[in-house]
Amino acid sequence: MKNSEWSQTSMLTTIVNPTVQGYEIKIKSPEVTFLGVKDQPDFADLYLTFYPEEKVIELKSFKKYLHQFRNKIISYERLINVIYDDVMRTYKPNRLRIVMTCNPRGGISSRLTIDSDWEIRGGKEAYRDWTGQSDEW
Repeated sequence: MKNSEWSQTSMLTTIVNPTVQGYEIKIKSPEVTFLGVKDQPDFADLYLTFYPEEKVIELKSFKKYLHQFRNKIISYERLINVIYDDVMRTYKPNRLRIVMTCNPRGGISSRLTIDSDWEIRGGKEAYRDWTGQSDEW
């Protein structure tokens, strides 16, 4: 199943970037809920670092977008990739970094990171700010 089949990107609303000068937007969603692969509720903190180009994220629509996952059975790994693909496709930022810190389950917690700057994602690894840094605020 393609990542685009897991979500409704039509929920995401864009706002025209009011300036062309570079800046960074950080968004934290402290409780993203979804059903894990065993049909049990899972919770995660989601951190976005966003370098806008022409469009910025309208936060209310982003909140509604995240809420659509509440009743979907999806793994951590799939969820972070779905969100990444949807945000990249909708907003086309200069850079997007997503960190998802999942609550412990069975005594084990997970932390997933994806960054458009990574060479494997087509980036140039121009931003070295992620090396050895913590993404939590």
